[in-house]
Amino acid sequence: MKLAIDSSRCKGCNLCMLVCPYRIFKEGKEQNERGIILPELDRPERCPNCRLQKLYGRTLCGLCQMICPDQAIRWDDEAKNERQKVEVEF
Repeated sequence: MKLAIDSSRCKGCNLCMLVCPYRIFKEGKEQNERGIILPELDRPERCPNCRLQKLYGRTLCGLCQMICPDQAIRWDDEAKNERQKVEVEF
């Protein structure tokens, strides 16, 4: 699964940046169609929740999705043969 931010729902509160223990979000530079600067994904492969969930069969984190007041963060299924980059940190 891969992490996705819905630009039509996000209001740019950046709460996801504050709660993420893996620091996968960074401040954005471009505005969306409503003039809001959205956070950007910075190395989302660091997020064990979206990258290793199927491997371990459990949810490890999910803080960003839980804290988002507008439900703008979701996980999308990847294509069957889509390459995945996984980064494990100790």
